[in-house]
Order: sequence, then structure tokens, then C-alpha cells
Amino acid sequence: MGKFIGGIVFTVLIILIGGYSMLRFGMVNLAADQTPTRLERRVSGTALDASVEKRAADLKNPLEANDANLLEGMHLYVQNCAGCHGSPKEPDAVFGGAFNPHVPQFMTNVPDMPDNENFYITKHGIRLSGMPAWGKLFNDDQLWKVTTFLSHMEKLPPAVDQEWRNPPPAAPKK
Repeated sequence: MGKFIGGIVFTVLIILIGGYSMLRFGMVNLAADQTPTRLERRVSGTALDASVEKRAADLKNPLEANDANLLEGMHLYVQNCAGCHGSPKEPDAVFGGAFNPHVPQFMTNVPDMPDNENFYITKHGIRLSGMPAWGKLFNDDQLWKVTTFLSHMEKLPPAVDQEWRNPPPAAPKK
């Protein structure tokens, strides 16, 4: 029995040392324009989901999904998020496709995470992905408004939906 357990420990050590050696000697291409391996996607996706679920568990959206909150959230989204995540004007944001992993495109794949998890990701970002920690630039109220907007993108009240799909023209620069 001792030899069997020793064999398992030895095998695990060889795998860990081999994996570290591959990383240490540059045998894994980490360039953003290279497709990540299936293992890399699975490990990072599982780790991200578990981390966010654990850290966002106690968060509750304090805002009502009324026109004012949705409009402010929409404006913040358009100004700060649409360049990567898309908008009705540009459903597939070109900039978002330059990242690897590619940035989720919310016009074709609406965020389906609960509010608490969307808020956590928006506030704290995602390390090594290009998703910034917006909590360093915006307060919690603003971030909850963006989160509320994300949760209601597909079912906006008529006035908000009208502005979302047909924004007023930008004011001329002076």
C-alpha cells in the first residue's frame, strides 16, 4: 500500500514539475492573439466562476429598476463598456475581439449572471483578462446602476429602450 501511495505522489510531482518547466522555459505561448488551450479555458473558467460566486455571495442589489436608474446605468455603459462589450450601434465591438479570451458581446450574448456577480466583476475586474476594476473609478451606486442596466438589457422600459436603440446625437464640440 505504501508503494502505491508513493507512486501516486511521485506521479503528481512529475506532472507538477513538468508543467512548471514548460511554463518556465517558455514552451506555452501566452500571446493574446493565440487561442488558449482547452485545459487553460476550463481551469481559468472554473477558477473565475468559483471565486466570483464565493466573494459575491452576500451582495444584494439595493436599486430599483426604474427609468432613472436604468438610464444612468445605460449612459455609464455606453461611455465605458460598449467599446468592448458592444451596443446596438456596434453589436460586435471590434475592440473586444482583440482580447484573448474574447470579451463577451452583450448584444448577442446578454449577461446572465446574477446581479451580485455582475456587480463584483464590474467593481473588481478580472485579473489577466483586460477587464478593469471599475471600482477604482466609480462609486458603488454607479456600479449598481450599470449592473441593473445589464440585468434588464433585454426588457427595458419603452423610454429607456428608445434611447438605448436610438441615442440622441452627440452635442457638437466647441
